[in-house]
Amino acid sequence: MLLRFTKMHGLGNDFMVVDLVTQRYKFNPAMVKRLGDRKLGVGFDQLLIIEIPSNPDMDFRYRIFNSDGSEVEHCGNGARCFALFVRDKRLSAKTQLNVETAKGNMLLTIRDDRQVEVNMGPPILTPAQIPFIAEQQQASYPLQIDHQTLQISAVSMGNPHGVLVVDDVATAAVERLGIAIQQQGVFPESANIGFMQIVSRSEIKLRVYERSVGETLACGTGACAAVVAGRKLGLLDAKVTVNVTGGSLEIFWDAGDTDPVIMTGPATNVFEGKMFV
Repeated sequence: MLLRFTKMHGLGNDFMVVDLVTQRYKFNPAMVKRLGDRKLGVGFDQLLIIEIPSNPDMDFRYRIFNSDGSEVEHCGNGARCFALFVRDKRLSAKTQLNVETAKGNMLLTIRDDRQVEVNMGPPILTPAQIPFIAEQQQASYPLQIDHQTLQISAVSMGNPHGVLVVDDVATAAVERLGIAIQQQGVFPESANIGFMQIVSRSEIKLRVYERSVGETLACGTGACAAVVAGRKLGLLDAKVTVNVTGGSLEIFWDAGDTDPVIMTGPATNVFEGKMFV
């Protein structure tokens, strides 16, 4: 059969997006891994799938697979691409979409300027729920890596994140420390590791080493987790511009335990394709 897809990116975090509402196909991990190969396949950080929701109150179901074939719970940059894809493909005429994900429901709002606002829900800070191994919740936790003590914040935005404050993201040992922290065992399900440079109380720079992917040009949930960590450490205000390698996101969080994190940013179409499967 011939399967249609769209290549998109959110600030350089790139995706293969497939409509399984009007098409029928079942992806397996081996197929996802082959398609994700940048030399032998389409090439992407994640595969995004649009499906019919199991909950009739939701508009769609949103599933995310890393390029190694593993399914993950959440992707903020992907959510923005998802919203514009659904609108551009006329799967829905709504400007607000209620979407079912592996970690709960999500509200997406498409603005007139095609920026997409994503209600990411409240952050999870309780260690056992992240999951993160610690006796009690703290704003940051000491972690021994390579004979040095690092202070790491632990946050879940539907997927686990560790956040480090660094002096300069340009010189931070992102790959080396990212891998070392992921292998430390304090995150039982591994984690995306963010390296945050404070520019001002309303602006940061961020690099993220993602689990099963490596460093990407942007990470939406990572941007949210970094702002939450910065707020909890008393370093940031409620509205923050997050500068990642691929561009900038606006993140807002009021810092209450039940307050949702709001992420706003762009999504871009790259090309349309068809393949035999």
